Amino acid sequence: MHIGCPTEIKPQEFRVGLTPDAAREAVAHGHEVTMQAGAGMGAGFTDEDYRAVGARIADTAEEIFAGADMIVKVKEPQAVERRMLREGQILFTYLHLAPDPEQTEDLVNSGATCIAYETVTDRAGGLPLLAPMSEVAGRLAPQMGAWTLQKANGGRGVLMGGVPGVTPADVVVIGGGVVGTHAAKIAAGMGARVTVLDKSLPRMRYLDDVFGGSFRTLYASAGATADAVAQADMVIGAVLVPGAAAPKLVTREQLSTMKPGAAIVDVAIDQGGCFETSKATTHQDPIYEVDGIMHYCVANMPGAVARTSTLALGNATMPFVLAIANKGWKQACLDDAHLAEGLNVHRGLITNLAVGEGLGREAISAQEALAR
Repeated sequence: MHIGCPTEIKPQEFRVGLTPDAAREAVAHGHEVTMQAGAGMGAGFTDEDYRAVGARIADTAEEIFAGADMIVKVKEPQAVERRMLREGQILFTYLHLAPDPEQTEDLVNSGATCIAYETVTDRAGGLPLLAPMSEVAGRLAPQMGAWTLQKANGGRGVLMGGVPGVTPADVVVIGGGVVGTHAAKIAAGMGARVTVLDKSLPRMRYLDDVFGGSFRTLYASAGATADAVAQADMVIGAVLVPGAAAPKLVTREQLSTMKPGAAIVDVAIDQGGCFETSKATTHQDPIYEVDGIMHYCVANMPGAVARTSTLALGNATMPFVLAIANKGWKQACLDDAHLAEGLNVHRGLITNLAVGEGLGREAISAQEALAR
């Protein structure tokens, strides 16, 4: 199979879809790999690094899309990229379709087979291709929130860990999954007083067993959430419903109960965000203010630490890239029901029920698509 990897063109996105190690593995399995010139530079990989493992370098994205059987990326294809997709081509990347009807329409019209990292599952019910970036984003969230809290950036001017005689920041993390766990761990390590809200009692028991008194857990009833948000210096949104739009858990009305200059970090922004006032921002212009509350809503947070993120993502995606290349997308999905869960669009149909529900569009299951 001919695997193509273009340079990411989303603003301030520095990751790359294939590492040199992944390219080496694909070539060793008899596949052709073509990288766009400069694709790996943001993550610290040169064109020569790819040539050294047997990959070819193409000058333009047009060459990549025209020649490759499978396109491997990091971020969802931008409008100009979607126009280059063709019927029968495989796209393997993050998509986050539920809050993005325009992208969905373009992918449906392309006739391509689109497999989304974020809905691939594993035997434990986890999301193995989302988890590495969730870990990175979770660890970044308190760091970015601490920066947002600085007075020069419009925040309250509160230091996360305080100092002797001065109380630390109160940090509330909504969601105790991968993002929330890592966010809580880092925020507590910075010296903040941390509360994690979740509705899963087994998950809260797990967090208590593993982290003990590092942070407290609280059942995420509407009342408890409202009270915690009102007391917080920083609120980190870490809620995910696989394939679907994120639920809105904090309303604009609730902002009036928050401390002036408090910081919101919405890690769920790729799925539409879990705060009513959230809108996607970029690393270049990451924060904005609504009713005196500072919002940090960068849609590709892990891109800020592109080398770490690329290596972590590459470790996770490599086995799936090889399975698709070795077997073809259909056989790979038939052999692995967890990979099949990643099938979001195929030949003009939405093939993920959660995506269809989130968009209010007709959809079939991946299993139905595979049976056709």
